[in-house]
Amino acid sequence: MKKVLLTTFVAGLCLSASAQRINLNKAVNAAGKGVSAASFTNADAAKYAKEAVEWMDKNNKIAGPKDPYTIRLNKLFGKHKSQDGLSLNYKVYLVTDINAFACADGSVRVFSSLMDIMTDDELLSIIGHEIGHVKNEDSKDAMKNAYMKAAALDVASSASNTAQQLTESQLGKMANAMLDATHSRKQESEADTYAYDFMKENGYNVVGSYTAFKKLALLSNTKAKTFEKMMSSHPDSDKRAETAKKKAEKDGLWKDPGTVSLPTSKLTK
Repeated sequence: MKKVLLTTFVAGLCLSASAQRINLNKAVNAAGKGVSAASFTNADAAKYAKEAVEWMDKNNKIAGPKDPYTIRLNKLFGKHKSQDGLSLNYKVYLVTDINAFACADGSVRVFSSLMDIMTDDELLSIIGHEIGHVKNEDSKDAMKNAYMKAAALDVASSASNTAQQLTESQLGKMANAMLDATHSRKQESEADTYAYDFMKENGYNVVGSYTAFKKLALLSNTKAKTFEKMMSSHPDSDKRAETAKKKAEKDGLWKDPGTVSLPTSKLTK
């Protein structure tokens, strides 16, 4: 990936982490053969997400089965390949971006630079958050909105039985819309709740949700200009941390982690 974008907890769609423009011709041509914006389904979102992820997998370096990153991820999430009715597949991108995402087709991609700075508990919380976006159908909504923006569909045309064929120019608009997609504060808060409940129900240390948000707050201070744009639709990271803390206290699961800081060496070796 050519450009570093600080987008952790942003990519509920599956494309916002990359500065590259996804080649969506195959997916969109399929849309032009009968999928309408008005009838856009979870299956449609999964289909287009699968096309995009396959492209991304081919155009990014993936950690091999014996790579420490893969071993660590499999150790953490090997038993969650089937989670809450979702069939999930996990891979690690060896890139400098700090991110993780989950798509409507069940693809979960974690970036090595994120794993370098997050503990196991924090990674569990982050990926749980991204899974929450898929489970709550936020990914479907983002994909549909990106398509509609690219095709310049209005309320009337979106009711058509057949989605219009996209031009090359519109393809670019769709890719950019997907890359720039953000979730509402309500959707982010709901995904936070899903992540906390995921941690709690599986017996993980819920304090990881708190410390992950505290690290996000620290990251926003070090790369404010990049982070400010990407997190504009998100609740404040410190406030999200406090929300997680209050839930843990209420559940009798709070253990003071002390001062949270960014690690000076990689947590995956």
